[in-house]
Amino acid sequence: MRSAAQLLAEATTIAVVGASRDPSKPAHSVPLQMLRHGWKIIPVNPFVDEIYGIPTVPTLADLPTPVDIVNIFRPPAAALEVVREAIAVKAPAVWLQSGITSAEARRLAAEAGMDYVEDRCLAVERAVAGLFKVS
Repeated sequence: MRSAAQLLAEATTIAVVGASRDPSKPAHSVPLQMLRHGWKIIPVNPFVDEIYGIPTVPTLADLPTPVDIVNIFRPPAAALEVVREAIAVKAPAVWLQSGITSAEARRLAAEAGMDYVEDRCLAVERAVAGLFKVS
């Protein structure tokens, strides 16, 4: 399994399940930081049409292109279903944000051969590793 830093270094496109348009929420600010540092972000949110000027998709099944990481900003109880959806779209990795853990989601991801990170922040890990993407 790849480390968090390896995942970010090798990733280009990140689907963010639960992305928020509310600037006061981490589900808005964290993906925005990743976008500002060069990653392509696809917000996954069935309740809004766009976030950061980027069209949203309602579910992972609606992704227009393959993604490298499915980043999850949903409660732990919802993580298992999101991991199932990530497996269905053949995402190679799932990342549960800070404060989100799920033994069942971890088990399912491992059985599917996916890279898995939980209870860690994308933006913090990016900053600690000093990573950015050149456009």
